[in-house]
Amino acid sequence: MQPSAVPELAHTHTRPIHWVATATALAGVVALSPVLGPDAATAAPPPGPHTKSAPAHITPPDPAAVEFPLDCGKVKAVVKKKASGDLDGDGRPETVAVVHCDTPMGTPPDSVYVLTRSASGTAPRVVATLAGPEDRTNVGDFAVRDGEVTAVLFGYSSADVPSCCPDVHENVKWRWQDGAFVRSAPSDARSV
Repeated sequence: MQPSAVPELAHTHTRPIHWVATATALAGVVALSPVLGPDAATAAPPPGPHTKSAPAHITPPDPAAVEFPLDCGKVKAVVKKKASGDLDGDGRPETVAVVHCDTPMGTPPDSVYVLTRSASGTAPRVVATLAGPEDRTNVGDFAVRDGEVTAVLFGYSSADVPSCCPDVHENVKWRWQDGAFVRSAPSDARSV
């Protein structure tokens, strides 16, 4: 047998004193853990820096009570979709409405408006246009979540594409930032 190049170490052979020391140390950790441990956990995370829960008694603005800045001529504006949530972190819900002219034929473009009401509870009003009729888009999936408005917009690659057949879609989101709604989209969200 060839001698080992590594010297024999004393701590590689356990003796009863090692087990007693380990048990004593473990008992000390268990005994002190309630005193030195972290605070008790809570079921709900603390609110984020820019979001507040809206009190239950505050109702979101009703799009039916708003005159939209949309020129529909002889036909009326129709609310296609709506969703509500606190977008600016003030504790009061806003409503986002997808609206278009109720034309008897064709595919009218959708507009996306943000509605709010003042703290005094006056009539709702349009405070922002996220997408207007000049954008020539139609809204597919649409939601308000976590202070963001998300939507899939269907549009056109050129003015030559017929209104019936959008050939571009884009996933977008808007978030309230520094006093305005900022639009963003992932770099790969657009397709033709």
